[in-house]
Amino acid sequence: MSSFEAQFSNFQQLHVSLQEGVATATVDNPPVNVISGRLFHELRRFADWAAGNDTVRVVILRSDSAEFFIAHFDVSLLRDADVSDPPQRRHELNGFHQLCESFRTMPKATIAEIAGRVGGGGNELAMSCDMRFGAIGQTIVNQMEVPLGILPGGTGTQRLPRLVGTGRALEIILGADDLDAETAQQWGLLNRALPPDELRPFVDRLAARIASFPPGAVQRAKASVRNAETMELIDGMREEAALFEETMRLPETKMLMDRFLTQGGQTSDSEGQMGRFVMKVGLPD
Repeated sequence: MSSFEAQFSNFQQLHVSLQEGVATATVDNPPVNVISGRLFHELRRFADWAAGNDTVRVVILRSDSAEFFIAHFDVSLLRDADVSDPPQRRHELNGFHQLCESFRTMPKATIAEIAGRVGGGGNELAMSCDMRFGAIGQTIVNQMEVPLGILPGGTGTQRLPRLVGTGRALEIILGADDLDAETAQQWGLLNRALPPDELRPFVDRLAARIASFPPGAVQRAKASVRNAETMELIDGMREEAALFEETMRLPETKMLMDRFLTQGGQTSDSEGQMGRFVMKVGLPD
């Protein structure tokens, strides 16, 4: 057994693979992929490993079920929780918040491939990823907490308004109704809603593309974009400038810029097909 296989040999509800810099975690907790105690801990371990592993450049979170990505947190665990002590406002984040933040802040690109229904804590985890992609006619989003007498307590009340705006967030949370993939895309909750048979190939291509780029540039670009969530514009611009200066000093940067120019960059032909052309820059002659 390889060291990679040994790392996850006791996982039961999360299957992990690593190929050419892309780490894929596939949720497998039938029948509806609720977040059980075991799945929660396996997700935490996977996130910690991926964040600290230099060979990982992109993370994909997916399910092989066409019906369910992740339904929600196991309601039986919430029902049986000890609530005898009065509620407190703690300075430190709780465990689920920490899990979500690890996907948001890890120095890797994180992608949620949402082929089926996603709800509650599953949607909160997906919203913590950098990008989310769904399937037309299959992906359904639902925040089902308020009808149960609670609220989305795993970052949902904070992430949804930032993604879709306050009014739409309140419609999703207070209405607790199903949101189809096309509407989720229109509102900004999904990056794209794709035909079901195109979803996985699109995500795999995007992940492989990002994984082929210089990791130092990917990490700093993500960090700078994420700064827009917490920094005022001028502070974010100052930090952007500092991160840009760092990328200019990375060992591979000058070589890649040289290759861009020698392979025909800044010509009508290359500029007219830049998305394809830049994929040649990192390849050997």
